[in-house]
Amino acid sequence: MDMPQNVRYRAYSDWTSQEIQEINNNVKKSPWHATYHIEPKTGLLNDPNGFSFFNGKYTLFYQNWPFGAAHGLKQWVHTESEDLVHFTETAVRLLPDHAHDSHGAYSGSAYEIDGKLFLFYTGNVRDENWVRDPLQIGAWMDKEGKIEKFENVLIQQPNDVTEHFRDPQIFEYKGQFFAIVGAQSLDKKGFIKLYKAVENNVENWEFVGDLKFGGTGSEYMIECPNLVFVDDKPVLLYSPQGLDKSELDYDNIYPNTYKICQTFDTKNAELIGASEILNLDYGFEAYATQGFNAPDGRTLIVSWIGLPDVDYPTDKYDYQGAMSLVKELTIKDGKLYQYPVETITSLRDSEENFSEKSTTSNTYELEVTFPANDKSELLLFADDKGNGLRLTVDTKEGIVTLDRSKAGVQYATDFGTSRHCSIDKDETTANIFVDKSIVEIFINKGEKVFTSRVFPEEGQNGIQIVSGKPSGKYFELKY
Repeated sequence: MDMPQNVRYRAYSDWTSQEIQEINNNVKKSPWHATYHIEPKTGLLNDPNGFSFFNGKYTLFYQNWPFGAAHGLKQWVHTESEDLVHFTETAVRLLPDHAHDSHGAYSGSAYEIDGKLFLFYTGNVRDENWVRDPLQIGAWMDKEGKIEKFENVLIQQPNDVTEHFRDPQIFEYKGQFFAIVGAQSLDKKGFIKLYKAVENNVENWEFVGDLKFGGTGSEYMIECPNLVFVDDKPVLLYSPQGLDKSELDYDNIYPNTYKICQTFDTKNAELIGASEILNLDYGFEAYATQGFNAPDGRTLIVSWIGLPDVDYPTDKYDYQGAMSLVKELTIKDGKLYQYPVETITSLRDSEENFSEKSTTSNTYELEVTFPANDKSELLLFADDKGNGLRLTVDTKEGIVTLDRSKAGVQYATDFGTSRHCSIDKDETTANIFVDKSIVEIFINKGEKVFTSRVFPEEGQNGIQIVSGKPSGKYFELKY
């Protein structure tokens, strides 16, 4: 949503109670509020931040500008969960209230150290000429939620990057703390910088090197780099803006990608044996994925269901964006799988055999099997006029297609109205999670994933089997 700069960067304290109440009232008018996904109470939700395990619970912040569906003076909003399904928003906020984050608390990560949560993030600072100085800064959060920011800058802008230098991710590898930061070179190419904590003191960082991971530099910026480990294999998650489409087939304004690597050479800042670049998600919107290695051994990720520079139908209600379900990463036969954590089944409230339904609550899960040598078509968010989100699973040709050209309120059509991926020509399964205006589809238990928004109009809440012989289960979900 276009909004003047002086509105977007207006101090939080300058907003009157009446203005805030009007925003709250407008948000409540939306017909598209999700049930079991995290959404902002008001304003813009974008990147997941600080995803970690702290004080016996999972912590997940989301980046937020609370006064409308626009990118403005950002804060972090804190949520916590015991099961990675039910998240509770607390009163804790990482506010843009320091000289080092005066124009926004931008994206970053977190790690529990000695009973406190270390928050590592980008402070956005601009001078009177609106020139940005990106600072990688830190804070401690105690178990009561009190946040104490560091007075010193942890990593200053290097002389070989532009103002686009952000999104530090802290991780531990073989007992040593490291961090990677997304960057843009002076010749406008995206790359990643690797740092390590001196003597494992997270208040003192030194540069190791520019991370070598087989990238070509065809992108003009790398956002939200995350390095996680699955079965000891490094997996690099990142969002390369402007990536050449000859390098990767994608349709969204910016892709969300990954590479599976074999080993991590910390001395030479190199991920050895990197795979080709691959799409993490084949849907219409998944971005800024953040992951971490949990204490229980799982590798967990969560994504922003949204994209930069895209307007959404909810904008007129003064809010935008949602968090994906939390997913666990595994590697099978050299392929990366992502699937919702096992506790997601706790949402299942009732079960019946899969069939056509004229009306649903648009809050359900389908567990569907598509037979081999068949072409099946389903319509979700369907009405009696043939409108809906069309999912085609073609096991004859080996392709899955998602078409939203007749699904709800149309938007972002400049980027096309269908998405697809290849599959094996064999029996195929799909677990489909629908939540009012969100759909997450997991093909073959997470071999391929489609994450998308759909904003149905009144009466668009049915399920139709257009063709083929799919079978399975329908679960009503209750949060």
